Amino acid sequence: MVKILILVVIAAIIEATGVVILSKGLKQIQGAREITVSEVARVIKDGCTNGRVLLGTALEAVFYGILLYMLACCDVSFLWPLTSLGFIITTLAAKVILNEQVSATRWGGVMLIAAGVCLISYSESVKQKTAAGPLGMTAQGTGFPEGN
Repeated sequence: MVKILILVVIAAIIEATGVVILSKGLKQIQGAREITVSEVARVIKDGCTNGRVLLGTALEAVFYGILLYMLACCDVSFLWPLTSLGFIITTLAAKVILNEQVSATRWGGVMLIAAGVCLISYSESVKQKTAAGPLGMTAQGTGFPEGN
């Protein structure tokens, strides 16, 4: 489980970095003034030629690749809630890097997310201890839980 938790944190950092860079890039692009084919094409062209948009998108793709690997290894009911760590890191990055004002209510929400992540991690450790039996051995006798 420790390997997966480390991978989730790394993935969350990559995702948060991608979101912040993507946000900066999208703010550099002037949005569509009207909904016409030429205006939509201009916005797409501007997005495809903006370095920050491209880098942010690439980092999001890396996050997605890591997520696919982890989904192949873990229960989705364990992994998916852990990906909410990205919300915590992104909020911190928005405050520090983008100088966004984050209200006390939002920080309260971030704390609730953190509490949820702790509960999910705890539930997985209890599940693994129960599955390991009295000597800490799994069915294969390796001492390592399957899939992690």
